[in-house]
Amino acid sequence: MCSSHLILFLNSIFDSLKIKNIELRNRIVLPPLVRFSIVGLDGYVTDELVDWYEDVLRGGVGFVIVEATAVSEDGKLRENQLGIWNDSFISGLKRIADKCHEYNVSVLIQIHHAGFKEGIKDVDKSILDEILEKFKSAFKRAKLAGFDGIEIHGAHTYLISQLNSRLWNTRDDEYGGSFEKRMYFSRRLIEETRELFDDNFILGYRMGGNEPELSDGIEIAKYLESLGIDLIHVSSGVPDPKYTRKEKIDVPKDFPLDWVIYMGTEIKKHINIPVIGVRNIKKEKQASWLVENNLLDLVAVGRAMIARPNWVNVARKEYIARNGIKNS
Repeated sequence: MCSSHLILFLNSIFDSLKIKNIELRNRIVLPPLVRFSIVGLDGYVTDELVDWYEDVLRGGVGFVIVEATAVSEDGKLRENQLGIWNDSFISGLKRIADKCHEYNVSVLIQIHHAGFKEGIKDVDKSILDEILEKFKSAFKRAKLAGFDGIEIHGAHTYLISQLNSRLWNTRDDEYGGSFEKRMYFSRRLIEETRELFDDNFILGYRMGGNEPELSDGIEIAKYLESLGIDLIHVSSGVPDPKYTRKEKIDVPKDFPLDWVIYMGTEIKKHINIPVIGVRNIKKEKQASWLVENNLLDLVAVGRAMIARPNWVNVARKEYIARNGIKNS
């Protein structure tokens, strides 16, 4: 291999990354994108959904996180959301995991419950106990389906984000109040499924960087790392209503990308596990800037990859042209 090829794979979005024994082909991630229009009303995987994932895999993506998959029928966002609340879902989900492995791409599945929004403070403890058990059962099914790991959905004002939020979670039992009690659900879930997560099974966590402030997100990320999380994916959480603008935290004026990306870059400074950043990454130059400057370890490309499933292969050509790299 000539030196120009070595340059291509040095400190770039096309560099591999190893998490435990799992090697990611490159640093570009397909984030969990709910594809309601091509999921069955019963929550089962369809041929069309598998075909869509294959389009993205064919396009060169390095890491896949399968869309939010509900732990219970009453925890769905809407009817046509993927489910994992009983064993009958395993075979369909395995089709997605197997398809990713056909392309030598590692794949996690995001496990989700929509929750109760501001009403989280009044939910009976027995209901939260029951949902916790459903998450644990879903983790076991995900491993049986052949995934390389799990991403806990702890963002976007859904159940775990609601519990993590010091704005919404004002409970006075073990599930809320102090920081440690707000994190009680996550801690128990992580600790009570630890035996599943050997060196060939990754545990990731999508978290709100603003719960409601960035300082809260940093505290959550540090705590999650202490619990043994392997990978942090920074997105948005329960916002402070004082922010009426699009940005829900204060962002330096000279930061060139989205406020959610900024939160990821700040959280990375405080932890020693890989961090995925997400939100409005559309161009190769944006993704490359983040990885080349060690601001993020991985970059998720969402809507741009829906519009162009071969985004990664196109980005590779743009990278080569921009850096004047010649094939030989």
